[in-house]
Amino acid sequence: MDSSEIRRGTMTELAHFIPDENLRAAILAKFAAESRIASTNVRVGVLNGIAHLAGEVDSLAKRSMAEDLAREIPGVRGIVNRIEAPGAPNPSRTVNLDLSPNPKDDSP
Repeated sequence: MDSSEIRRGTMTELAHFIPDENLRAAILAKFAAESRIASTNVRVGVLNGIAHLAGEVDSLAKRSMAEDLAREIPGVRGIVNRIEAPGAPNPSRTVNLDLSPNPKDDSP
């Protein structure tokens, strides 16, 4: 299967081509590159393409930023954001899935 066939597939099909540990590593690298998130206590796990974020940050902006950064990783099918922050819903359990039929195409 070539890359054009993968791009035409669904997010579910794409997630099968990117192992969870690779997605986790990509999310952690993205967090490390963002100075406002790098110094926070955010943990990441990925299961079946769904990123699970947990830990604690000092603002809702950082909580949202962590979710947004994780969502930018191609192959991430959804986010479970359990990061605690002042003003965040308690318990912080929002599941955001991308159920669109066409995945993001990040190719040039």
